Amino acid sequence: MTQELFEDLISKRRYLHENPELAFEERNTTKHIKEWLKHHDIRILPFDLETGVIAVIKGDHDGPTIALRADIDALPIKEETVVPFKSKHDGIMHACGHDFHTVSILGAAMLLNEQKDKLKGTVRVIFQPAEEIAQGAKKLVEKGALEDVTSIFGMHNKPDLPVGTIGVKSEGLMASVDKFEIKFKGIGGHAGIPHNAIDPIVIASQYVTAVQTIISRRMDLFDNAVVSITSIHGGNTWNVIPDTVTLEGTVRTFQPKARQAIPGLMEKLAASIAEGNEGSVEFIWDEYLPVVNNDSKYENIIRSTINEIGYQPIDAEPSSAGEDFAYYQNYIPGFFVWMGVDGPREWHHPQFDLSEDAIKVASEFFSNLAVNVLNNG
Repeated sequence: MTQELFEDLISKRRYLHENPELAFEERNTTKHIKEWLKHHDIRILPFDLETGVIAVIKGDHDGPTIALRADIDALPIKEETVVPFKSKHDGIMHACGHDFHTVSILGAAMLLNEQKDKLKGTVRVIFQPAEEIAQGAKKLVEKGALEDVTSIFGMHNKPDLPVGTIGVKSEGLMASVDKFEIKFKGIGGHAGIPHNAIDPIVIASQYVTAVQTIISRRMDLFDNAVVSITSIHGGNTWNVIPDTVTLEGTVRTFQPKARQAIPGLMEKLAASIAEGNEGSVEFIWDEYLPVVNNDSKYENIIRSTINEIGYQPIDAEPSSAGEDFAYYQNYIPGFFVWMGVDGPREWHHPQFDLSEDAIKVASEFFSNLAVNVLNNG
């Protein structure tokens, strides 16, 4: 990568950082991505998208089509950094580094476009909206973004890894994410006369403790899973037993068999506790995101690509956070890596920042990876 291109990508990243947009509102971001692609004579595909862009770089030689993916949306967080290119939109911030993802994949596209004569196939470049609400990938798949695509590659920045390192791991890298809502129903009444009521607060309290036995006693020791109850709502005054208490929370897993088993166990436990207290329960389960499940057949080529361009592959530590890149992997093989950015804070923190030197690393990695994957058929 030339110094001129590197400085240009830094400038573009700073513009995006100053002008963040929330999920499915990324109109200005979309406009600028299109302008930048057109300036470099990169063809934009005519997908019917209000936000987001899909471009294509067709090589001079026949071969398969692969995809590179970046996410473009920001978060509803008030920025607390001291950088001169701080967000101009109060309460909205690129606190997860999607501005970095965007310009890095843009840089990879520019590098690939300069070497179309080497490409044995086609690279589709996806700038995806609405990752933060886990809806963007699903929408793009529905619009046909993966049509004729044989594999897909992406990344997430990792603040705790130094620039120049890239985390690589086959199979589960980021957890599946599921949501639940459990409504325990009793009979309300006077707090001083509880025997004439059926107290859903007592029922819910028993469940909060008991549900953890599903992980400790019903799951395989070698499964990775967590159940977190994150919200409890019931009652509205100090001397009245309510009719209903609602619990909400999330389950994170890495193994499909654990993901399949847990909702049934949770529902059965909720029903038994409610019935034992003469109450009832409504159990609502929302399959939100699958696991980011990296296809092992790409691990060697990814590690060799990192080495050949002078950077350091490391063994990636899995994260129980979710990523809607996983949705693409429901349809085609893919691989997702950690990109070291040497940041001071973790994702979604109001002081999140990263080293812009990582833009060069990421752009060079993805452009070289695309060439190597296509060369290997």
